[in-house]
Amino acid sequence: DDLVIAEGALKIYLLQAIGLEGDVRREDDAARTVESTFKHFGRLDILVNAAAGNFLVPAQDLSPNGFRTVIDIDSIGTFIMCHEALKYLKKGALGKDPSTGGTIINITATLHYGATWYQIHASAAKAAIDSITRSLALEWGEDHGILVNGIAPGAIEDTAGVSKLAPEEVLSKIKGKPLYTFGEKWDIAMAALYLASDAGKFVNGTVLVVDGGQWLSTPRLLSKDAVRQLSRRQETRSRVAPTGLPKSKL
Repeated sequence: DDLVIAEGALKIYLLQAIGLEGDVRREDDAARTVESTFKHFGRLDILVNAAAGNFLVPAQDLSPNGFRTVIDIDSIGTFIMCHEALKYLKKGALGKDPSTGGTIINITATLHYGATWYQIHASAAKAAIDSITRSLALEWGEDHGILVNGIAPGAIEDTAGVSKLAPEEVLSKIKGKPLYTFGEKWDIAMAALYLASDAGKFVNGTVLVVDGGQWLSTPRLLSKDAVRQLSRRQETRSRVAPTGLPKSKL
């Protein structure tokens, strides 16, 4: 049974959890799991799409079928689950107040913000998910009162993503760099809680990056001291021989 513990103004809800198995690529599986969830709890408030497939492979060695498989799981699977959940998430749906819509959170990545080695399939799939997030936030936010946002995690310790995509020879090179510290599962959970709670009720169509700033990092080609020396040389040179107007044959 559900247990509510109240102390002062704080209420802690301990809810029963159930597990349902299905393939996000199959519409019948998606419909069955969503409907079963509704029948068990009487309503559906939040959908989190986190199914993903990824592996390291040079683009020239990746088969079209391998590319298609990741797109099917990540991108098409995300849309299928959103599509099946709509009837329960929209305002005025079964178990919902006429003025209240639900929340969708799509777990994505930062692979496609620039380019990522050996992950062309996952980069394409995550870019599609971000586009799905924005489009549904626009349409379903306007029509059904549903908030649709994304979370782009960085490297999270003790996850399959790190163990699968960052072999020890890679980890040994990046450990100790400030922007390459590993996050915790708690960090992603708290980001999801923010987006799903009233704290994030005015956030829609946004992908929240939770990676400690890793996606901003590029290789440092010069040390800070080298940059200072170069700047001084350039400043001195410009004073001695001003650049003036550029020469042109036009």
